[in-house]
Amino acid sequence: MTASPVLGNLFIIAAPSGAGKSSLIRALLEKHPDQSMQVSVSSTTRAPRPGEVQGVHYHFLNTDEFEQRIDAGEFYEWARVFGNYYGTSRKVVESLLAEGKDVFLDIDWQGAQQVREHHPEVRSVFIVPPSLDILEERLRFRGQDSDEVIAERMAKAQAEMSHYHEFDYLLVNDDFDSTLASLEHIVFAQRHKMPHQQVRYLKVLKELLGS
Repeated sequence: MTASPVLGNLFIIAAPSGAGKSSLIRALLEKHPDQSMQVSVSSTTRAPRPGEVQGVHYHFLNTDEFEQRIDAGEFYEWARVFGNYYGTSRKVVESLLAEGKDVFLDIDWQGAQQVREHHPEVRSVFIVPPSLDILEERLRFRGQDSDEVIAERMAKAQAEMSHYHEFDYLLVNDDFDSTLASLEHIVFAQRHKMPHQQVRYLKVLKELLGS
């Protein structure tokens, strides 16, 4: 019985804007501060929002820099949304997985399709709000967008939600704590699959089997 390298699990977490995805991921990481779970920091050409920090929330690039990296094949996945580019670094993701960390990709359904082509073993979670009225309330609560932008985001949200069936798991974020617990269960269930447990408990298994 030989040991294979301990690799982390790759998760796609997708949702329309306002569904609570970022808050759920942040709460899960705060609940597990041992660094065993990490979000891959994406790159984008959109302008930073108030409070966002370079290299923490996003790697902010200009359009020329982003397109050069596309041509160089440096992105794990990329898409253009609302006129801005978003992408995930191959090097960042693969390095974290090799360290045995679970990696969350905070991407949309288009990015998810690209990732599945390279990593069919990726597990994907789609999060939706309990209603369109609540989604609109959440978007307006931010106080950052005009009525026109809100309407555009609502229309885009419905288009995104039509792809929910492409994902492995569906969570309706009607109660934050309950949804957080469900997301945590998904992550831990994946950690306890046979390949990971076999590596983690190799010494115990050898002793039990007398090998």
